[in-house]
Amino acid sequence: MRIFIKNIKKLINVRENTPSALSGEQLGVLPCIEDAYLITDGDSIIDFGEMSELEKGQLAAIEQSVDKVIDATGRMVFPSYCDSHTHLVYAGSREMEFSDKLRGLSYQEIARRGGGILNSVALLHNTSEDSLLEQTLVRAKEIISMGTGAVEIKSGYGLSVEDEMKMLRVAKRVAENTPLTVKTTLLGAHAVPARYKDNRSGYVDEIVNEMIPAVAAEGLAEFVDIFCEEGFFSVEDAERIFEQGIKYGLRPTVHANQMSFSGGVQVGVKYDAISVDHLEFTGEQEYDVLASSNTIATLLPGATFFLNMDYPNARAMISKGVKVAIASNYNPGSCPSGDMKYMMALALLKMKMTPEEAINAVTINGAFAMGFGEQFGSITVGKRANLFITKEIPSYEFLPYSFTSSLIDTIILNGEIYG
Repeated sequence: MRIFIKNIKKLINVRENTPSALSGEQLGVLPCIEDAYLITDGDSIIDFGEMSELEKGQLAAIEQSVDKVIDATGRMVFPSYCDSHTHLVYAGSREMEFSDKLRGLSYQEIARRGGGILNSVALLHNTSEDSLLEQTLVRAKEIISMGTGAVEIKSGYGLSVEDEMKMLRVAKRVAENTPLTVKTTLLGAHAVPARYKDNRSGYVDEIVNEMIPAVAAEGLAEFVDIFCEEGFFSVEDAERIFEQGIKYGLRPTVHANQMSFSGGVQVGVKYDAISVDHLEFTGEQEYDVLASSNTIATLLPGATFFLNMDYPNARAMISKGVKVAIASNYNPGSCPSGDMKYMMALALLKMKMTPEEAINAVTINGAFAMGFGEQFGSITVGKRANLFITKEIPSYEFLPYSFTSSLIDTIILNGEIYG
């Protein structure tokens, strides 16, 4: 299918090429074209520019050569969001724990009572793969409708070889049943299952000796993750899991420094993690380590909001030259939302990021945090035609400003109009 979008009020995040994730002052630069056009062919962007560059005869020829002409007068075109941290595959919901939080219980206290992650583990164990897929597709279609085109999906509510693989198979089936581009992550080390209570090292043995080889044998994951946090898993556990994961072709990523100075940032950088995520507890040492690495700091303001915690110091990270991305952390316990527009609003209001920084963080840097920044995340010739056309809006700042409004008019994924 060939699509010609003309009279675009503003074409957002236009780049010739982006060899790596943006950092420092680069993160605050958002190249745009006013009164623009864009052409797609198949699943790729093949041309864009200013409308004034097209002569009348050329304009008519383009319109005759395409399958669909869209007049975007008054509307803007954005690259689709790239959500690099989600737990989209889960069973049921955990709204009762929300009530527990309101009564004053902490995340850790709920977990010690058998709630939290272990609650989701029990629900998932008793849910068939097809039922799990059915529930997940509802959420997948929801995030598509809100502008997401590429997503990372973690396991982590199985905590056994069989159930972790079930989750990852469902994540792969999401890609088969929707136009989303999906990257999958093995997060067997999300919590210690009840059968290994008081024997965490025994569970790490299972992950290393059984789970990672089995997942790799079926090609179910691209990344391997760990919740490196006090009361969950240690730096030493991370080293064992990462060394085995790397041996089997899985690149590390880390849940790091969410509740304490856990050492998760340092171990992630040591093993060339593609990203370290959360980062509420960070300081100069963590900023320096990240700034001197290729690892991306993925901030999850939706979880920070939902858990009523202090937000990561995004301004300090950016000033130090850390590569920053923003993701949703869509999950049933600490962020039951995949709305990237809302994540941008939180980034602006609570982390003092600029609109330009936030838009780059949810698009191009989010793409790099999944390992495909050269294919997604910006308006670039040759990149995947994943984009959305807004309704009539006055400026790109209006997107995070009007954070509860439905502002998307048309979604294009893989060069096809969605919906």
